[in-house]
Amino acid sequence: MTVKAQLARFALVGAVNTGTYYGCYLVLLHWLPYIAAHVLAFALSMTGSFFLNSYFTYRTRPTWRKFLLFPLTNAANFLITTGGVYLLVDLAGFSSRYAPLVAAAAAIPITFVVSRTIMLRPDTPPKPVERVG
Repeated sequence: MTVKAQLARFALVGAVNTGTYYGCYLVLLHWLPYIAAHVLAFALSMTGSFFLNSYFTYRTRPTWRKFLLFPLTNAANFLITTGGVYLLVDLAGFSSRYAPLVAAAAAIPITFVVSRTIMLRPDTPPKPVERVG
């Protein structure tokens, strides 16, 4: 599959993931402060994103190793969106209902590059070549 096809699939998974995140976020806002709702909704949607990206975007077998590394693919996304939500709500006066959508757009390119690197990485490192002599 070409990088272009992967990017298109990644965008589709991202749209589904964003919808999942945003739905969870709105529900959690009834019981939690906006930052806590953001963090919990983010964690829930990230788990779904791992499986969708594994099977649909990169067509690779999900493994525990990839699952444990996958949060690293979202670390930049998490920092950008969390910082963005804070800046937009507390400093720019945006509504806490819409700020996560704006902040998420800034994180997409970084998340794709890191996600692709992790998901297509071999599960076992190559064995070193023995030197004779």
